[in-house]
Amino acid sequence: MIDMDLFQKLCTAGGISGDEGEVRDIILENIYPLADEVKVDNMGNVIAFKKGDKRPDKKLMISAHMDEVGFIVTDVLSNGLLKFSCVGGINDSAAFAKQVFVGKDKLPGVVCCKPVHVLKADEKGKNPSVDSLTIDIGAESKEEALRYVSYGDSVIFDSIYENKDGRIISKAIDDRFGCLVMIEMLRSRLMYDMYFAFCVQEEVGLRGSTAAAFTVSPDSAIVIEATTAADLPGCDDEKRICSVGNGAVVSFMDRATIYDKEYYDLAMKLGKEKGIPVQTKTMIAGGNDAGAIHRSRGGVRTIAISVPCRYLHANASLISVRDAQAVYDLTEALAGRICEF
Repeated sequence: MIDMDLFQKLCTAGGISGDEGEVRDIILENIYPLADEVKVDNMGNVIAFKKGDKRPDKKLMISAHMDEVGFIVTDVLSNGLLKFSCVGGINDSAAFAKQVFVGKDKLPGVVCCKPVHVLKADEKGKNPSVDSLTIDIGAESKEEALRYVSYGDSVIFDSIYENKDGRIISKAIDDRFGCLVMIEMLRSRLMYDMYFAFCVQEEVGLRGSTAAAFTVSPDSAIVIEATTAADLPGCDDEKRICSVGNGAVVSFMDRATIYDKEYYDLAMKLGKEKGIPVQTKTMIAGGNDAGAIHRSRGGVRTIAISVPCRYLHANASLISVRDAQAVYDLTEALAGRICEF
């Protein structure tokens, strides 16, 4: 079983792109006793190596990113409200009226805009743009606000963590879940030597994985992710991408990567052989660190395995515990088989 107590710690920790220190500390605390080598590079990636029973002919790297989407303080207004910009892809509707934490001290605030009672007719029914929003921390002036916050402070969503009836709701499931899977693999006995890359700054352009893949120089890579499940009312069947409850998601293509065909077929075959529920993405959408990894150096054979996740890049996402276990089981099985190639 996957360690859900650790998952809660990972998800509730703060770590927007470029400010992943809190979550990195949790990862390091858990993997130092498990890995044979651990390195934090200049970008903040954590690269761990663990010896297995055998040394494979080809070097395998398993990767997930530790950063989450959020906001950054860009200005403080005379009335004490904070202006901000998005860090990563966040829809306007996902930002409006959400509770947030600002800065290292996690000062509570709320994303605000005009009250509905004073909206003009042409403003009603529209999502306000992020540019028009501010964060209210209760300060009455710029001077007061600056006693508690600074320009460039990170802002994360204030979200519940709920694990009930086989469903988990939390912020930052993308991609703290992938980090959890790698920690669980490091806890296990490995058939082969493997590298594990906990990468930074995925949400702003696959930056950490670019450096990590160059450093490790793998022959093959498995990227563990959370991917959009649009199995919701109003979404046509062909646009649902994948469904919560239907198992691990294996991609054949997204907007950044055409995945290794042989690895894709092997993953689907292993699912059938081992009774692991597996599904595929039915729409070419999104992208992840595989987009940088597969093009590194002389090229890397790459596959992505994802947990289907509703409400990605919002203050709270939802996944199935059954799907989470399927991703772990498939990753473990596929890693062993890739090392046998």
